[in-house]
Order: sequence, then C-alpha cells, then structure tokens
Amino acid sequence: MSSIILAGDWDCVTETPMGEQKSVMHFDVDGDRFTGINSAEMGSLDIEAGRIDGDEIHWEMRLTKPMKMLLICTAQIDEDRLEGYAKAGGFGQFTISAKRR
Repeated sequence: MSSIILAGDWDCVTETPMGEQKSVMHFDVDGDRFTGINSAEMGSLDIEAGRIDGDEIHWEMRLTKPMKMLLICTAQIDEDRLEGYAKAGGFGQFTISAKRR
C-alpha cells in the first residue's frame, strides 16, 4: 500500500497542441489502485487502469474529442503537487501539472 495521499480533487493543467487545457481530476483510491474522472470544459474522461508505485502514479484516459486517442499518463506526487506527462500517440507528450484542492 502506498504512503502518498492521492484521493480527492486536483486542479490540473495540461499543455496540448490546442493550448493549455484546465480540468479537475478526481481520484478514488483502493490500496495501490485508483480510478476517477477528469472533468474539463470539453467534457469528462474516465481515469482507468490507475496504479500507485511509490510516489509515482500511472493511468490511462480514452480521449474521444476532438479525436479518438489513448492517453498513457505518468506523474510524480510531492505532497500537494503532481507533475508528469501524457503520452499521446503521434502527438508526443503533453505536460501535466496539478495542485490538490
């Protein structure tokens, strides 16, 4: 079981080719696994296949708008901050940063 505290709401900013995308990520944790939802102006994405490995987290989100794409995400958590990236297929990596609400 992980010692990081992930559960709850986080204000998130993702740097994409369409510009800065703001969202709220909500995480539900069960041991070293988690699920949740990432809610933004363009809609919501389910947070799937989440796992905690020390102070690092990994998850996936299936984007449907503006196109279909699987985002494979990794981030480090340091107290109330989260920093990482989403691998976005041929679009490379998008930087993700978040702060606990």
